[in-house]
Amino acid sequence: MAAKGEISRRELSPRNEELGYNSANSSDEGYGCCGIVLMFLSFLIILVTFPVAIFMCIKVVQEYERAVIFRLGRLMSGGAKGPGLFFIIPCTDNYIKVDLRTVSFDVPPQEILSKDSVTVAVDAVVYFRIFDPTMSVTNVADADRSTKLLAQTTLRNVLGTKNLTDILADREQISQYMQTNLDAATDVWGVKVERVEVKDVRLPVQLQRAMAAEAEATRDARAKVIAAEGEQNASRAFKEAADVISASPAALQLRYMQTLSQIASEKNSTIVFPLPIEFMKGFMNLTQQGPSEPAMVKAPSTSKL
Repeated sequence: MAAKGEISRRELSPRNEELGYNSANSSDEGYGCCGIVLMFLSFLIILVTFPVAIFMCIKVVQEYERAVIFRLGRLMSGGAKGPGLFFIIPCTDNYIKVDLRTVSFDVPPQEILSKDSVTVAVDAVVYFRIFDPTMSVTNVADADRSTKLLAQTTLRNVLGTKNLTDILADREQISQYMQTNLDAATDVWGVKVERVEVKDVRLPVQLQRAMAAEAEATRDARAKVIAAEGEQNASRAFKEAADVISASPAALQLRYMQTLSQIASEKNSTIVFPLPIEFMKGFMNLTQQGPSEPAMVKAPSTSKL
């Protein structure tokens, strides 16, 4: 028992001495004369009422529970008891059951003012468990409630230093940072914070409309840029095709016949035949030469008889 007591005292955090708790003093100083008398009377009562008192002396804790025992107000050496059976003295001992299972709770929505002066409502979920039952009982009045209040405060403090863009985009990093801070703060309470997740970020309705309008304008601008790039590429392709066709006049005729065949395949009742510009070049030349160069009229020749 002494060896077990020494091991448990080494495992306790040095922070316990600052809080006024010392298991060595609680076991080494003894219980005093009054304590010894009370313990003797308690054992005497147990012997007198043995068949009935045995049911009050033997207690059971589950696999996921531990029992922290106080005898005459002093923490018993050896650490928490369990799982299974353990023995107490009904008149002098008092024990507290501690659940070691992981507990989850929802952090109520917190109205937070971000770094860029935007008000958002954020809620989260926290998963924690008790890893040291003795510290969770002796160092804090209510470990569960204290952890919940600390989680709310940490959520407000962490998100208050972030911009709205960081809150929406870096949820994973924010959750990990909160988990590290909570775990460090609750270590002296015997509480281990396993996971923190930011559930939802609710924005004001006006801000949602403004962000939607901004996103729509960005998409429209991107679509116009893509359409302009397509027109530019198409014009370059047309220019290259025109250069190829102009190098070979027969290619233009072939393209002309291909277009007519495509129109005829659609079973149209009316087909428009474009007139080649080459046919009109002669008339255009005559028209241009008419006003500038008038035709010379020859006088009829007269023959002498």
